[in-house]
Amino acid sequence: MIFVPLFLLIAAPKTVHFQSEDHQTNLVAYVFEPASSGPHAAIVMLHGRAGPYSAAAHGVYTADTLSKRHLQWGEFWADRGYVAILVDSFSPRGYASGFPKGSYEDRPAAVSEQSVRPLDAYGALRYLRTREDIIKDRIGVQGWSNGGMTVLVAMSDRSPQTGFRAALAEYPGCGMEAIQGSYHAYAPLLLMIASADQEVSPRRCEEFAARAHLDKIVYDGAQHNFDDPEKSKQELPANRRATEDAMRRAESFFAANLLH
Repeated sequence: MIFVPLFLLIAAPKTVHFQSEDHQTNLVAYVFEPASSGPHAAIVMLHGRAGPYSAAAHGVYTADTLSKRHLQWGEFWADRGYVAILVDSFSPRGYASGFPKGSYEDRPAAVSEQSVRPLDAYGALRYLRTREDIIKDRIGVQGWSNGGMTVLVAMSDRSPQTGFRAALAEYPGCGMEAIQGSYHAYAPLLLMIASADQEVSPRRCEEFAARAHLDKIVYDGAQHNFDDPEKSKQELPANRRATEDAMRRAESFFAANLLH
């Protein structure tokens, strides 16, 4: 199956603002809406360390400069009847361009995936529940890399807030203090792991999934960010196969948990 990126065909998503559950940060987010009238299930999308915008944004951080991966996934969900909302955790805190590879130890606490970004996810959940076109108890969350790490923390039964019906974490790092020891996800959680990941340890994530009794998929030969639609990623057959399978499985996973 070859997925045709719908972002090439349609208008930019809507821009909305709401408060994080930290009760001090006014977040910006981008909403992808289905053509049909509601009510709809919804998916909160959490970007990785590079932020939600294209590397070619050149200081213009808007719905028009979102990265191709986020546009592709947002329209993928909207085309299947979901409202999808991409939350920008970095711009409101002064880091719109995100962070480079290998910078994990140097990132400020203001954007911590263990203590801050989960509050942004729950801010998005609260926002969605105010909308008349949303089925309030059928909201999932999906995150990539650092956003996937945020998903793991947010879905822990130790989280001070709950409410997501299902969660998907793509190539997260699994060494965070917040998920060590006993871990139990309060709702279905699926991990997608790249066996040739250059940024995080796939073995550590496999061990974490086994310890926490989580469903996982390991993509043989796939790299970190394997679903980035850029040619430099998709020209590698393992990444292309992983992308196509990940989209099929993600669709089935959320359909089973959000639509039934």
